[in-house]
Amino acid sequence: MEAIAQAWSKAVRTALPGPWRPRRVVGEAVLALLMGLFAGLLEMVAGTGLEVPFGLAVAGLWVLRRGFPATVLLLTGVIAGWSIGPLPLLVCAGWVAGARISRVRRLVGAFVLSFLLFGVFGALKDGFTFSPKLIIGLSLGVYLVFAVLPALYGRYRAQRRALLDALRERNDQLVRERAMVVHQARLRERHRIAQDMHDSLGHQLALISVHSGALEVDRTLSDRQREAVGVLRQAAVAAMRELREVVGVLHDESTALPPVVGSPGPAPARGGVDGVEGLVESSRGAGARVEFRTEGERRPLAAAVDHAAYRIVQEALTNAHKHAPGAPIAVALRYEPDALVVEVTNPRAPELVGAHAGAGAVVSGGQGLTGLRERARLVGGMVHAGPTPEQGFRLAAVLPYEGAEAEGAAALLAEDDWVLGGASPPGDADTGPRRPALGCAAGVVAVTLIVAGLVAWGVVAFVRGASDSMVQQSVYDQIQVGESRSEVMHRLPPGNDFFTSDFRDAGPPKPEGAYCRWYTLAKGGTGDSWPDDHVARFCFKGGVLVDKVEYVAKG
Repeated sequence: MEAIAQAWSKAVRTALPGPWRPRRVVGEAVLALLMGLFAGLLEMVAGTGLEVPFGLAVAGLWVLRRGFPATVLLLTGVIAGWSIGPLPLLVCAGWVAGARISRVRRLVGAFVLSFLLFGVFGALKDGFTFSPKLIIGLSLGVYLVFAVLPALYGRYRAQRRALLDALRERNDQLVRERAMVVHQARLRERHRIAQDMHDSLGHQLALISVHSGALEVDRTLSDRQREAVGVLRQAAVAAMRELREVVGVLHDESTALPPVVGSPGPAPARGGVDGVEGLVESSRGAGARVEFRTEGERRPLAAAVDHAAYRIVQEALTNAHKHAPGAPIAVALRYEPDALVVEVTNPRAPELVGAHAGAGAVVSGGQGLTGLRERARLVGGMVHAGPTPEQGFRLAAVLPYEGAEAEGAAALLAEDDWVLGGASPPGDADTGPRRPALGCAAGVVAVTLIVAGLVAWGVVAFVRGASDSMVQQSVYDQIQVGESRSEVMHRLPPGNDFFTSDFRDAGPPKPEGAYCRWYTLAKGGTGDSWPDDHVARFCFKGGVLVDKVEYVAKG
């Protein structure tokens, strides 16, 4: 029983897809009642006597149109071909089928089969009394107007709605991705600022440590010591200034995320490699012995490479001041053919005694070299650091002039900007959003042209058929009973049963066993009322005209 209940529930949900709110239930019931009443009214006007069956059928199919669009379209084609009452339902069934049947093959197959049923049942209703060309032309024209055109518009509306939903969802996704990118960019910028603070303030504090060691060695203040104290004060002031500026931006949120590729931030305040000489002079002012040399022809550097070179020298000097105080330092910038080589070396620190020895014991955070390697990697370079055979220390960095990886990353970021802006990259022609509208528009144009052709054909056929079914009074008077059938048919027009089918049951009885043809008689004005038709009937038997009669068929 439970399986039967589940199957029944599934069948109901398939036939009547929700959601079914009270207002919608009432609306569907009212519309089904109105459609049934309207179909019954049309049947009453047509005089078929099928008001109740067609009204109930139309109401039931209206309720099932959303759950079974293809089936409802086929059944509507059958009853619409049989009578005029279901034609409004055919419009709605075509609309719903075009909107809800997504597979093109299934949609085309449903409409082709529905049209065939529509034409066949229309011909069965008329008993094949009309010519096949007339039946096919009228059926095709009516079906295109009442079913195919609404289906094209319904499909256009459905595809447009699906396209707008997809664009809205894509826009929401892009907004979320933009927010994530902005958040990550902020975190990466904070990390970059933290690295700059580590490098800059570490260097300044290392100078303070050197000057403090000098003060601890000299117990009396001489002029040289006063000068050292002045330098110490200036270094402390500079460190505090940088700390205030950087921490004001950084706040308390730092992260270990890598910096944004291709966006190294602003150039250093001291001018990149131009500021290296200033770093050397600051170290010399602190009493360190620093040798600085430049080799090769100077080349222009990318902003990221310039900034990285400055920071690498700054960090190397800081490490030398902290770990080898008093040792001579050699700084070299070599402009090779394809890269800038930055090299900082220092031998082992001399043995210190007393307070100065204690001052050399510093604590390292272990992040300086890691930051330098990351800076070099982001511009396509590399950093090597390690002890030398003379028990000293060497730090060397190879930095390409152009920063190739940074440029490639910038191109990728530019492409991301196009995506985040909701547009396609230049040269990428996206015609997807226009395809539903173009397809439906082409269908509407094709159907319109076909209908226009059928209308023109119908007008010509109507005029021609009316002419073929009309005989002049003079011709009628010339034809005599007893003439052969071939002679009579030679003088009569071809005839058209479409215009004379209503005359067959009117007039005097036909001769027994005779074959008769009916024509409209053109009398050239009679004073009879407009709906009345003058009919001429010719009956043949044995190949001879046996009866010729004229009568009036009441409209």
